[in-house]
Amino acid sequence: MSDNEDIELVYDRECPICDYYCQRIDVAQTAGKLVRIDARTDSKIMDEITAVGLDIDEGMVLKADDRLYYGSEAIQRLATLSSRTGFVNRLSYWVFRWPAVARLLYPVLAACRNVLLKVLGRTRINNLHLKNNDRF
Repeated sequence: MSDNEDIELVYDRECPICDYYCQRIDVAQTAGKLVRIDARTDSKIMDEITAVGLDIDEGMVLKADDRLYYGSEAIQRLATLSSRTGFVNRLSYWVFRWPAVARLLYPVLAACRNVLLKVLGRTRINNLHLKNNDRF
């Protein structure tokens, strides 16, 4: 990965937990520049995510090396690219650097996110335009 390559992180900014994590996580300078993208806004990357059939309501997406990483793969890849400076980066690296741990914990975190957004009265992004899928 080159120093100038953008790494795109697509997540739901209306989720307070997701926003907290994604605003504090960063990648090592040698990995590239981390660009944070709100999944609720129209963008080229959201069109790409939708075109390949990834449900953004069920997982964040990281685009690195021209590849889309989804859900547990995204958080695991982000952990391995992290700068490891600051509490959130170090914690993310130590917890999510192992794919098995990321696969185990990510669904629990996603379920907690969905409950939180339901309590907060937020709507789903529904990028796949599924019927009756606007509410959590």
